[in-house]
Formats: sequence, structure tokens, C-alpha cells
Amino acid sequence: MKELIEPSLGLIFWTGISFLILLFLLRKFAWKPILDAVNTREQNITAALATAEKARAEIADLTKENEKLLAEARLEKDRILADAKKTKDSILSEAKTAADAEGKRIIETARLTIETEKQAALTEVKNMVATLSIDVAEKILRRQMENKGEHEAFVKKHLEDIKLN
Repeated sequence: MKELIEPSLGLIFWTGISFLILLFLLRKFAWKPILDAVNTREQNITAALATAEKARAEIADLTKENEKLLAEARLEKDRILADAKKTKDSILSEAKTAADAEGKRIIETARLTIETEKQAALTEVKNMVATLSIDVAEKILRRQMENKGEHEAFVKKHLEDIKLN
């Protein structure tokens, strides 16, 4: 059992020689491809990280550009809405002014028509009064009256007839 705990000198020697040969063979044939694979892997990882960083920067730039475009679109929308409101107000103002002018024109036309009709009615009344006066005077002159009382009664009678018409 002691042999299992303490190895012999020959075993240590041959194990060391085997290890050195294995180390030499690994270094000669396997070490370089392993290091090349590790270096290639490291370069690939570095390139992937650089690409990811570049993509992140591009995404950040695109995000900023999108935010800028959105802000410009909002400003443009606000400007268009303000222009539309101005146009609406202008159209309403013009329509109100036109309606006021048309209303005033209609009122003035109606006033002139009423005035014309009033003058025509007054002229007609004057003509009727003149005609009636001439008719009364003619009747009075045609009739020969002998006394003054008869004459006054006749005039009163015709004046009452005129008032009734």
C-alpha cells in the first residue's frame, strides 16, 4: 500500500519524460492552431462588438432623426392648423361684411321703395282732393242758390260726403 502513496523514482522519471514529450508535441502541433483559433475567435468577438456598437450608434442617430422629423411634422401641423384657422376667420369675416352690406343695401332699397310709394300715395291723395274740390265747386256753381242758408247746408252736406269717403 505504501507503493500507492509513494510512487517509485522510475515511475516519476518516465511520467515526467512522457509529460515533456506530450508538451513538446502539443506545442509543435496543437498549440499554434489552438492559439490561432483563440485569436480568430477573439477578433471575431471584437469585430462583432464593434459592429454592435456601430449599429447602436446608428439606431441612436436614427432615433434622434425620427424625433426631429416628428417635431418638424408637429410644427408643420400646427402651422397648417393656424393657417386654416386664419383662412376660416377671414372667410367668416368677409361673409359677415358681405352680409352686412347686402342687408344695408336691401334696407336702403326698401326704404327708397317705401318713400317712393309714400310720395305716390300722397300725390294720389292730393289729386283726389283736388278732383273732389273741383267737383264740389262745380256742383255749387251749377246750382243756383237763392239764400245763403241753403248754400251753407249744401256745402256742409258735400263736405260730410267727402269725409265719409
